[in-house]
Amino acid sequence: MAGLGACGLTRAALIILLLPGSLEKCGHIRISAPIVHLGGPVTASCTISQNCSHLDLEPQILWRLGEEPEQPGDRQQRLPDGTQESTITLLHFNHTQAFLFCCLQWGNRPQILDQAELRAGYPPTVPSNLSCIMNLTTNSLTCQWDPGPDTHLPTNFTLKSFKSRGDCQTQEDSILDCVPENGQSYCSIPRKHLLLYQNMVIWVQAENALGTRQSTQLCLDPMDVVKLEPPTLWTLDPSSQASPPHPGCLWLGWEPWKPSVFMNQECELRHQPQRGGASWVQVAPLPSSAYQYELCGFPPATVYTLQMRCIRSPLPGHWSSWSPSLELRTTEQAPVIRLDTWWRQRQLDSRTVGIQLFWKPTPLEEGSGQIQGYLLSWRPPGGLGPAVPLCNTTELSCTFNLPTGAQEVTLMAYNTAGTSHPTPVVFLENEGPPLTGLHVRAPDAHSLWVGWKPPSPRPQGYVIEWGLGPPSPSNSSKTWRMEHNGSATGTLLQENIRPFQLYEITVAPLYKGTVGPSQHTYAYSKEMGPPRAPELLLKHIGKTWAQLEWVPRPPELGKSPFTHYTIFWTNSQDQSFSTILNASSHGFVLHDLEPASLYHVHLMATSQAGATNSTGLTLMTLTPGELELYIFLGLFGFLALLLCLCGTTWFCCSHRKNPLWPSIPDPAHSSLGSWMPSIMAEETFQLPSLQDPGIPPITNITVLEEKKLGSWEYRDNSETCGLPTLVQTYVLQRDPTVASAQPQPQSGTSDQVLYGQVLGSPTSPGPGQHYIRCDSTQPLLGGLTPSPKSYENLWFQASPLETSVPLPPSQEDDCVFGPLLDFPLLQGLRVHGMEGLGTF
Repeated sequence: MAGLGACGLTRAALIILLLPGSLEKCGHIRISAPIVHLGGPVTASCTISQNCSHLDLEPQILWRLGEEPEQPGDRQQRLPDGTQESTITLLHFNHTQAFLFCCLQWGNRPQILDQAELRAGYPPTVPSNLSCIMNLTTNSLTCQWDPGPDTHLPTNFTLKSFKSRGDCQTQEDSILDCVPENGQSYCSIPRKHLLLYQNMVIWVQAENALGTRQSTQLCLDPMDVVKLEPPTLWTLDPSSQASPPHPGCLWLGWEPWKPSVFMNQECELRHQPQRGGASWVQVAPLPSSAYQYELCGFPPATVYTLQMRCIRSPLPGHWSSWSPSLELRTTEQAPVIRLDTWWRQRQLDSRTVGIQLFWKPTPLEEGSGQIQGYLLSWRPPGGLGPAVPLCNTTELSCTFNLPTGAQEVTLMAYNTAGTSHPTPVVFLENEGPPLTGLHVRAPDAHSLWVGWKPPSPRPQGYVIEWGLGPPSPSNSSKTWRMEHNGSATGTLLQENIRPFQLYEITVAPLYKGTVGPSQHTYAYSKEMGPPRAPELLLKHIGKTWAQLEWVPRPPELGKSPFTHYTIFWTNSQDQSFSTILNASSHGFVLHDLEPASLYHVHLMATSQAGATNSTGLTLMTLTPGELELYIFLGLFGFLALLLCLCGTTWFCCSHRKNPLWPSIPDPAHSSLGSWMPSIMAEETFQLPSLQDPGIPPITNITVLEEKKLGSWEYRDNSETCGLPTLVQTYVLQRDPTVASAQPQPQSGTSDQVLYGQVLGSPTSPGPGQHYIRCDSTQPLLGGLTPSPKSYENLWFQASPLETSVPLPPSQEDDCVFGPLLDFPLLQGLRVHGMEGLGTF
């Protein structure tokens, strides 16, 4: 922005421009017209005064219409007085209402200087369908009209009128304009502004910002447009009339609207049956002299709805609205019917006969009256005495007793209008040939076809009776019908037929004046399956299987037997499985089940009549390894206990020490003769030849097998000791200076430990024996230190029995010769047969 270098000055100028007073002084909009025709052009100009021109030498004026983006005007120029003016023309203004803004480009955002509201619409259309009604209740003239389509602009309607004479060509006194309320298209002129029985001119004027329109003028007399109120209807009592009411007629009366009593008028009546959905039927105008009327020709005992309206006559006027409805019932008519009868009789005693009579009415005319009851009577033979009533009932049957020999009764139907023609019922003996070939079949579950062969001579008709057969009670209700065609060979029974039931059908021929013997048979309407399937039971279950069983239901009479079973089972993931079994099955095993899973099972039994389901069964398979785990843990515990017992027994009964350590005898509780392992047998073998041939042979060697503990390091003394490493003994010898002439193999990894060599035989005669003790790293007395060196056990060399002989240099460090008395392991050891050893 030129001239505004400081940021604070820019903000201050922006705040000043946003103030309303500054906007009014800064810019102003002028438009060609604030309201224009929709789609027409609009021209506007915006002028910026000199008070704002100092902000910018050449300010840019922008225009914005409503929410549309800003745009520059068609032309912008500086006027001689120094003001800036921008002009814009909107060729097609298609908004019914919008704001036009004049903006100044201030920095990066346009600022509004002024705004103007623009509206667009259409001129009003000519009002049409002007009509007026003189309402005697409000005593005013009400006119209404059609305002036409919406103009999108505020439009004012005015009802204008003036008084006139003759044919409304001359205008006399003007009548005050009637202005309707906003949004209404009718208006009422009060009675005080009217002159009755005198013409007046009425029209409607519509006006908005784009023009004015007037409707066609209406010339009328207020009394010629009077609309009466509807009359009031009521019911007349036919019994109050001099003549009895005719059947199928309606009696009604009415009263005209009281303010219109002085006017001559005619009325219209319309009626409609209450049931059946028929349309209205309009009756010709009724005379106004009598306020009652009789309508005839209707079906008896039928309810009708009636309405009435009236109009001035013979002067012009408007029909009133239809009156409130009135409901009337047509008069009753005596029944015109034919009564078909059927009976059963049995001799109660010698003087009385019990009879059960059935009848069925058949209307003979379309307008036959409704039946309210039946009257059954008996007249003594010869017409002596009055008729004796037997039954007065609304049912279609009657049970009564007659004297023996009485053969006829009379049956009539009645209502409020009278009785039907009497129907004589004659009880005769069963005579005539019976019909043959009676057979029944069921076309469907709700009907039975009964066929027969007509007897000869042919009867006049047939009586067919049917009802539920055994085990139903014998007194259960039965249905019957009469076939009047004697040539018929069958009939279809559809009344009171239920599926899957056993019916007893009886057919008897009708002859003139008598009834032939009846024939009966039994038939099913249709077989059905049992009401439910066998109950499903769980017999055994495992981890992946389940054994099911059920008890088949015994066959029932009239029930279709099962043809097969279907087992359905569903797991917890809603996966369904099924299998079909024959009707002889009574169990099934479900395989390939998931362990520890929930299953829903049900059994469906199917027959020719359909399928039925049993109650559902929910089961859960066993947890995998649960039983095996218990067995394994039991066996493991038993084996562990057994091993412990065996180990304890072995340790207790064994002569050896702990096998994990070398077997070292206790010198205080043992003897040299009993010093022998229990697991090794005594072996006698010849030692390798020694250098001294005078050394007696070794006759007994005791082998001690010991296991080494740990990884003790020791030196190989095989050359020094001159014995095999597998033989670990103490050997008594006569000449300790004689060494072994035969070298032995070294074994540094053997588990056997060599403690010493004893040379000589305890039983041989000769001087004392000598021993050679070999150094070993294996502890002798349970200590962790190796055996002492020769120089550490000096008391071994002070033996009184024999003078020590020095060893070769290779053996001085490993073997020490000395008396056995001080040998740590042999102190207190008594050797049997070694008495010559002296103190040893």
